[in-house]
Amino acid sequence: MRIEELKTPCYVIDEKQLKKNLSILQKVEKDTGCKILLAQKAFSCFYEYPLIGQYISGTTASGLFEARLGKEEMGKENHVFAPAYKEEDVKELVKICDHMVFNSFSQLEKYKTLCKETSVGIRINPECSTQGDHAIYDPCAKGSRLGVTFAHFKEQFTDEMYDYVDGLHFHTLCEQNADDLAKTLEAVEEKFGSYLYKMKWLNFGGGHHITREDYDIETLEKCISHVRRKYDVQVYVEPGEAVALNAGYLVTTVLDKVENGITTLILDASAACHMPDVLEMPYTPPLRGGLKISDMEDEYGIDKDIEIDFDMDVKEGIWKPAKNGRYRYRLSSYTCLAGDIIGDYQFGREINVGDRLVFEDMAIYSMVKNNTFNGIPLPDIVIMDSDGECKVWKHFGYEDFKGRL
Repeated sequence: MRIEELKTPCYVIDEKQLKKNLSILQKVEKDTGCKILLAQKAFSCFYEYPLIGQYISGTTASGLFEARLGKEEMGKENHVFAPAYKEEDVKELVKICDHMVFNSFSQLEKYKTLCKETSVGIRINPECSTQGDHAIYDPCAKGSRLGVTFAHFKEQFTDEMYDYVDGLHFHTLCEQNADDLAKTLEAVEEKFGSYLYKMKWLNFGGGHHITREDYDIETLEKCISHVRRKYDVQVYVEPGEAVALNAGYLVTTVLDKVENGITTLILDASAACHMPDVLEMPYTPPLRGGLKISDMEDEYGIDKDIEIDFDMDVKEGIWKPAKNGRYRYRLSSYTCLAGDIIGDYQFGREINVGDRLVFEDMAIYSMVKNNTFNGIPLPDIVIMDSDGECKVWKHFGYEDFKGRL
């Protein structure tokens, strides 16, 4: 079965792109001696865990269920961090996790006796914000609950804690390049460097867009090698997006056209249900064959209100003025939420009811965050192999909707 034959809506995992990403991550491991772990909060399609486990060192979790999934389906090194733990969860986690990171000294002291067979760490807050416009994802924002600041760390950390605290963990990035890591690492060393000499590991957390085309891998590797050489610690990196970046699609069908000052295409997919980050960040997702209106000015320096359209020149890989006029549409959903709007796009052709549209880069933070608001069905999950052949791995129906209510 090919992608154009699939029932919509559906998520499609592109194994060819997944392998390309994993090869890049594997090379970073080999070049530096670091260990790379899949952050399951971004991508938990465990069908691919055996494949992923061939390239990187394991998984990291945000709680008990993710930790179980990583242990059961990949079975390699397994880490967990949560802002707080329940005692019953800790008793299970220490049986299946190699590392357990605490967000506060109070949680550490509460549960340290349960962690005798698990390597324990503390999450630190280097108070070095590099997020820019995405404040919702900034763990270093003023008043953040995530990580221990240096002022509190030096007050509460004692020499006796070296007996049961093996490492430090920081996570400050989101879809960022290595220059932001280098800046953050300077703050970490300035504030916490003296403690690292007696630690066994340092975890760089996630948010590293390592497999992005313009990512500075050389700087990343320099940061890792510097820390390993200076402090003699194992370095961990926990990317989620980088594992499955551009390795997934959401395939949809146009159900109707509505006119009210702008032509809106109503799809059988939803921002609120199937790609929540579109509304949460917010952002406009890439669309195959469509140009985001917001990109006209931001990326191409063209007034977005001018009467011109653009087509993709496939041979040259660039946008050019279209020959067939101007087709602008707002893409929305068949939920009742008025603000369930995916974005505004331009096309080089008219889009009609029954046409298929393919949203790109939909493997990450989609399946792990979707929901059945309004009784909207969950999209099928499809695996596309390196030859483009597709098979439906999971189909969801009414019982899946009813079973969670």
